[in-house]
Amino acid sequence: MLYTYSFANAKRDLADIMSTVIKDEPRFISNFRPGSDAVQRKHEWVEDQLSGRGFHAIAIDGNTVSVSASDAAKALPGMLITAKEDPALYRISAVSGNTLTVEFAAANGSAASGVADLPENTEFIIVSTPMTEGSANGDGDETFKCSQLEWNATQIFRKEIVISGSALAVTLNGSADNQLNRQTAFALSELARDLNRVALFGRRVEPAPGVHGEAGGLYFFGTRENSLSIDAGKTRLDSFSINDAAQKVLAEGGDPMQILCSPGQARVISNEYRDRIQILRSDDRRGAYVAVIVNEINGRGMTIMADPDVPDCDAWILDPQCFALSNLNGRAITDTDATPKGFDGIRRVAIGELTFEFRNVAQRCCRLTNLQPSAEAIASLRNA
Repeated sequence: MLYTYSFANAKRDLADIMSTVIKDEPRFISNFRPGSDAVQRKHEWVEDQLSGRGFHAIAIDGNTVSVSASDAAKALPGMLITAKEDPALYRISAVSGNTLTVEFAAANGSAASGVADLPENTEFIIVSTPMTEGSANGDGDETFKCSQLEWNATQIFRKEIVISGSALAVTLNGSADNQLNRQTAFALSELARDLNRVALFGRRVEPAPGVHGEAGGLYFFGTRENSLSIDAGKTRLDSFSINDAAQKVLAEGGDPMQILCSPGQARVISNEYRDRIQILRSDDRRGAYVAVIVNEINGRGMTIMADPDVPDCDAWILDPQCFALSNLNGRAITDTDATPKGFDGIRRVAIGELTFEFRNVAQRCCRLTNLQPSAEAIASLRNA
């Protein structure tokens, strides 16, 4: 080696530094908390057992209500329910397969006199399941139905940190140690931006001989069959569409806490909420965490995250509990010396293998698509 530095023979663990860079990165990737290590390149996890407190009627015939198998699993004899937007109370008297027998319980000021008065495709809300005195195990509402597995593939990331002999000779840049640490920080920042784009747009490819492993991202997991979505029909991003999407997430058992969109769309929605917006003055970074608005569905705050990598005609309503980042066991980001003999400079390699967890993405994420481009929306707001 032509040039020396203090940690030339050391393998440095950069996982903690990388976690800090990701947390502070003003983009979607900052949502990914450290998860448990992956033990194989096909990383599997058990989905959380979320169950929305309601169900959707497929058909209503007399006092029988047909529902999907997943909704039927929520129902119990004796359960009290009500139709959305109507105060009348009903009681489930029997459950047979995907068919519920429902009886009228109380009018509560409603004009309805029975479930037969309700239209098909009625949305029902679960009120409660009253228990008898001396109830036994198995009588109550179950929160655990099954152990459903989901998986993602690990992906290898590699960054080369190279400083030429001429750059090392320029004393204005400091010692070799300082220059290497500075270039390593740049490499990790660049890696965080790469991770952000993989977390958004990556596809899931299981590694195999001759096949590189690729980690799937939000668009891969969040646009599959049965995923939540709303077609905005080229309309402007506004509180109505945001709250509609939030309501979908809540109905599935998620907790909508974030609006992920492009910076242009963040300007559009911030304009509507300009007299009610809460700026996060405690943040020392701007760009991702622009502001907090109040979710009109449950009264809780929702963070606007403006990420320039998000397509301008899309927005996502997210429950951040969905996301985690898992390193392959023993393969977190590290850097080692890789300087070839006789090389006029110093070369180090930062390398690691990791993947992303998307837990219950079909219940915790709702995509708003086909939005009016933000430039058009802003122009119309200026001319209003």
